[in-house]
Amino acid sequence: MSRKAFLPGCALPSYNPQAVEATIRHLKNIYPDLSVVQKCCGKPTIAVGQAEKFAERFAGLVEDIKYCEADEVIVACQSCMKTLKGCEDYKTTSLWELLPLIGLPKELVGKARDSDVVFSVHDSCSVRDYTGIHNGIRWTLAALGYKFVDPPGRARDMARCCGFGGMIVPVSPDIAQRVMRRRVDDFPTSKSVVYCAACRSSFMTVGADSWHILDLLFGDVVYENTPPPANVLASPLKAWGNRHKSKRLINTVMK
Repeated sequence: MSRKAFLPGCALPSYNPQAVEATIRHLKNIYPDLSVVQKCCGKPTIAVGQAEKFAERFAGLVEDIKYCEADEVIVACQSCMKTLKGCEDYKTTSLWELLPLIGLPKELVGKARDSDVVFSVHDSCSVRDYTGIHNGIRWTLAALGYKFVDPPGRARDMARCCGFGGMIVPVSPDIAQRVMRRRVDDFPTSKSVVYCAACRSSFMTVGADSWHILDLLFGDVVYENTPPPANVLASPLKAWGNRHKSKRLINTVMK
């Protein structure tokens, strides 16, 4: 029987610990023997050319997955998805591809059918060629009852970078801001939904209203006059505090 481990990534626990906890509770209802590994996949190190550090950190992650005796890893982060796909020791599945198969918590289905918001969907550039993820995100929005549109000519496999990728923010903040604004200008509506916490932070940085899809899934219903959650990732102190909180919540759920 397949044994699964959930890897929430780095940015999501730093942004929304409660969403991480709720996601794990839902997965454990489906997979009672689920394990959770909260650890960096090493992607930031390889993005800046630190090949030795990447190899070290990735090896540590693989070791933790083996410790869990998992043969399938469920990931919520697109960078983790791309990084782990290269390992043949286990199957890697995106949370966003999995949700249409296992369903949402029944009490959440259709909860936003009365919302007046129309979200612009931002696809992560790192998974441009993952049609199953694109479909899963839109399935989830429809199941919740939200209305949404794609940026014309700039969705799915044609999606543009949010401005955070490739460690461009610390290397060249001015260029990063230009890329962020260019992407926001693609959106046909004033509010966007993303499935990457770093993407959401990018859009909030340039003054655009954005939500992570787990905000919509496990949070209150969003209406046209609803303000977006704070840009927690703009504060390293708050981000690290949230990551620590995520670990405590994970420990509570997994007891």
